[in-house]
Amino acid sequence: MIQTRGLSFRYPHGPELAFADADVPQGGTLLLQGPSGAGKSTWLALVAGLLTSASGQLLVAGQDLAQLRGGARDTWRGRSIGFLPQKLHLSDALSVERNLQLAYFAAGLPPDRSGVDATLQALGVADLAHRKPAQLSGGQAQRVALARALLLRPRVLLADEPSASLDDEAARAALELLGRCAARSGATLVVATHDARVRDALQGAQVLRLAAVAATP
Repeated sequence: MIQTRGLSFRYPHGPELAFADADVPQGGTLLLQGPSGAGKSTWLALVAGLLTSASGQLLVAGQDLAQLRGGARDTWRGRSIGFLPQKLHLSDALSVERNLQLAYFAAGLPPDRSGVDATLQALGVADLAHRKPAQLSGGQAQRVALARALLLRPRVLLADEPSASLDDEAARAALELLGRCAARSGATLVVATHDARVRDALQGAQVLRLAAVAATP
């Protein structure tokens, strides 16, 4: 679940961004919509605990993020949040298998090769385990990044513009895969997008529209 009340954030030397309240039940789906610059990526980073809000209340998977600091926040994120960023951030120096194993390190857990193998198999990319990211197609790299996000069965799955630069068929397949994976693990799914095709693919999702107006100082 995700619940926000009066959430805002301020970048250095920038305006304070005020976000509409959200209330998403566990296992629900939220589409985060708005034009470029509306603060969609900032909102995702706040929910993931990568940024700290200037004001307001933020509960994610039952955790009040204001109560977490430093290493405790990092460990919580590694165990509770699956993040599929627009730029996939796969390490070029590591194999697909080793890229996934980094998720265990981030969560403070010992690596589990069987878990990696099972997740890659579930995403249909088990045969890519020993390849490097440079040897993958765009679609394969996205599936590997999704496998990494899902590896530890997160309570919340965040996806930033997952259909960007994809044609209609590839976008539909990617979005349906996201929905199936989230439903299978019971995760709350948030998709940040300005792509009108996303709402058609994820029917029944809540919609939160961001305007990111400056809050009153």
